[in-house]
Formats: sequence, structure tokens, C-alpha cells
Amino acid sequence: MSKLNIDKKAIRDLAEIMNETGLGEIEIETDDHRIRVSRGSTGSTQAVYATAPAAAAPQAAAPAAVEPVAASEDSASTNPGAVKSPMVGTAYMSPEPGAPAFIKPGDTVSEGQTLLIVEAMKTMNPIAAPKAGKVVEILVSDQEPVEFGQPLVIVE
Repeated sequence: MSKLNIDKKAIRDLAEIMNETGLGEIEIETDDHRIRVSRGSTGSTQAVYATAPAAAAPQAAAPAAVEPVAASEDSASTNPGAVKSPMVGTAYMSPEPGAPAFIKPGDTVSEGQTLLIVEAMKTMNPIAAPKAGKVVEILVSDQEPVEFGQPLVIVE
């Protein structure tokens, strides 16, 4: 059994990103490791470092008959401008009910601008634009459940 090498710098960097953005939880995954940092109910930060299972390919087992939406989502997830959900939750397109949406297709956004909110465990987590660009497509609708890693918006 190999010794577990915990990347403390990555955990600190993720905690810092959480503090800067106000996120309640953040998770990253590579081919063989996954790190999730979350803020507890008391405000303390917790980190979970796990080795990803060797056979973690849930999308590879897709049925033969794929709906067009699923095909579009697959191409969106490989798009370099895809902004993906950092957590499981519910997407909200505006800061409050009845307010105008943060963005619409065709809008020009700046790096760090809020694109939408993902609510997870009663915490509103703003999803910021990773780069400046044009909103090409919004892949989720208001109050839609979203999964970890699901493409939300395409910014090019």
C-alpha cells in the first residue's frame, strides 16, 4: 500500500478561494485524486482528500440512444469556455425572485463577475466568470438542480 501524499498547498489554495468568493464548498478532481473543502455550520473549514477510484467513468456507460440535449451537454463539457458547477445544488439565475438575471446570451462579462448562484445546503454560492468574454450559451435554467462538474454557462 502506497503512502498517501496530501497536497497541503492545494487545500490551502482551495480554502483561500472559498474565503475570497464566499463559497460554502469547493471540490477539484484529477485522474487519481479528489480534494473537497467545505465550510462547516460553525464557519470552520474542513478538508477531505481522497484517492479517486480507478474505474470512475460514469459517462462512458451512456445508453445507445442518447437524447440531443445529452449530446449537447457532452460537447459543452469539453468546451474550453465551459463554466462548470463546483458543487451539487440548485441554480438561480438572479440574486432574488423577480430580479433581472445576472447574465443573458450575448452579454459581455468580466473576470470575476457573478454569472449565477448555486444554492447548496441553504448557502448561496456565487459562480464567477473565470475569464472575461462573451456569454455564448446558458445551459441551465432558473431553479434547476445541477450536479458537480455540470457545465452551466459557455463564456468565450
